[in-house]
Amino acid sequence: MNHKLSHKLSIAGALAVAYLVVPFTLGSNNYVMSMIVAAIIIGGVALSWALLGNLGGMVSFGHSAFFGVGAYVSAIVTVKLGVPVLLGVLLGGLGAVLASIVMLPVLRLRGPYFALAILAYAHIFRILATEWTSVTGGSGGVSGIPGFPTLFGFDFGNKLGAYLIALTLVVIFAFIYQRIRASYYGIALRAMHDSEDATRVVGVNSTLLKAAMLMVSSFIAGVFGAVNSHYINFLEPDYAFSALWVTLPIVAAIFGGYRTILGPVIGALVVYLADQLVFKTYMPTGHQLVLGVLLVAMIVFKPSGLLSLLKKKGAAHA
Repeated sequence: MNHKLSHKLSIAGALAVAYLVVPFTLGSNNYVMSMIVAAIIIGGVALSWALLGNLGGMVSFGHSAFFGVGAYVSAIVTVKLGVPVLLGVLLGGLGAVLASIVMLPVLRLRGPYFALAILAYAHIFRILATEWTSVTGGSGGVSGIPGFPTLFGFDFGNKLGAYLIALTLVVIFAFIYQRIRASYYGIALRAMHDSEDATRVVGVNSTLLKAAMLMVSSFIAGVFGAVNSHYINFLEPDYAFSALWVTLPIVAAIFGGYRTILGPVIGALVVYLADQLVFKTYMPTGHQLVLGVLLVAMIVFKPSGLLSLLKKKGAAHA
């Protein structure tokens, strides 16, 4: 079978399972659906992290900054200004982009220096959210955040509705990621990984391209931060800017295969659901140690991640 056709059929099958099988089989189980929604939100942040690392060549330890800013912007404009929720989610993404613009000076840094600088910005935004009480509510947070509305007779305010919204956003952003990677800009970005100086010689503005990837990555993370705020209906600084929004997406992206498009999302589903539904059941305390062992094993034995392992097995049985 033609490789491209096989790839398209695999994607179509995955979408059919995600949009049809999961809602019909698990839609009434609120506990499991809440776990799946959380996993998809983590997967969305992991996708944004992987995009920045894979295309931009930049490792970030501060994606909680974009997640938290997006969450707060959407929460504040919907609660205090009465902006519709879906528009608030979009504004949350744009708010995260503005936060990334503030960070542009650190693009001059490379490697661990860039990663630590972004982490410092995340702490700055958390402090601002805590101290700017007149807008953010300070450590008391923002309560009464509206849920998702009813559209075309379907209530998106329940677990199933949140699942469909988060899933659709992941699909849209994965498509955008794929289009960027396949474009001239994506080729130029990958070439920069080998020699940034060489790409500058042939006329590639590496700084501009890296800035663009930072903005795209921040927008995706900000949107999922906004989605999460309307999903849980409450927000406070320590949660919005928690280190978990850095560590879990990084673990998910590396486990699933951060150089692939769907790997980070699959990694998030496997890592989070296994942790919450299996490991936590048998190990109420210290269950995340199992994740650490699995991650180390994956890095040692299959650095390219889970998705490449599944593809290899699929090819072997074809």
